[in-house]
Amino acid sequence: MSLVCFELESLPLVLAFKWMRGRAFVIPAEAVGPRPRNGWCCRELDLQSQVLQYVLSGITVGSIYAIIALGFSLIFNAVEIVNLAQGEFVMLGAMLAVFTLSATGMPLILAVLVSVVVVSLVGALLGMASVHRLQKSSPISLIIITIGASIFFKGCAMLLWGKDALALPAFSAGVSVNVAGASIVPQSLWVFGITALMVVGVYLFYGHTTVGKAMRAVAVNKHGARLVGINVNQMIIWAFGISAGLGAVGGVIVAPITLASYDMGTMLGLKGFCAAILGGLGSGGGAIAGGLILGVLESLGAGLISSAYKDAIAFVIMLLILFVRPTGLFGGGAADGR
Repeated sequence: MSLVCFELESLPLVLAFKWMRGRAFVIPAEAVGPRPRNGWCCRELDLQSQVLQYVLSGITVGSIYAIIALGFSLIFNAVEIVNLAQGEFVMLGAMLAVFTLSATGMPLILAVLVSVVVVSLVGALLGMASVHRLQKSSPISLIIITIGASIFFKGCAMLLWGKDALALPAFSAGVSVNVAGASIVPQSLWVFGITALMVVGVYLFYGHTTVGKAMRAVAVNKHGARLVGINVNQMIIWAFGISAGLGAVGGVIVAPITLASYDMGTMLGLKGFCAAILGGLGSGGGAIAGGLILGVLESLGAGLISSAYKDAIAFVIMLLILFVRPTGLFGGGAADGR
């Protein structure tokens, strides 16, 4: 990993490149060893430590892909379409958190919660629009609606917050944790923990709540669910809201690492879709596994081969899966969506 160290307000920082979309990953200089007197620092890692560093970085970014892929699977199970606005929910979560924090001065945790709630409501509104057209339009028409929503969200974000990347503070301060020569920044630990919390929360919601069980029934058989009295349209709106909330969570936990910008959702959404295809579109467990696998393979490919191929790796993997096993590594279907 290429490292550059410099002074910023007397605090030595390290910029580790080869990260998402070419952005910088800021970590404390203490994580890479002592700093020479001239202010520059660098630490060479042996091959084993490099591979471990790439794996840990891959798990971090793969956790984001997993959350986005889970949102894709929820919508696919509910409406049997691909929501191409999912990446923009990630962007909205990050940008709204930064805006709320700077405009109101409220604590970071409250700004994050406000952002997630607002984006969930936006997703629910998109779900209401989709439900309105569901009985009158083909799946292709609904997919085009999500494309239009994606363009609309991105355009609004650009007009409201500009084209410059915005910074969201890390959730906690502290030095990096060294693991067998590799470094884990505190924000990565937050990414791991919040991703695990979201996965457990979705599992409990689907398995132990009335709404969750009704959504599972709709995912398995819409007509049967309607016959037993379940409001299918309402469950679809719930699915859009939860999917948008998951995307917003992904945005706020990755923003302290990659910064937030109006166009960050495009590539993240595409990578999340690749992860969903890899694991099996419609499979909740497959979405998580696909995201982690994709993140690790992408990181290893960028680090050991060339960062020029980083973005291509995800799409090559997706094409291979579609040719060899179209249902994904873990199969698709609503039954797995829980």
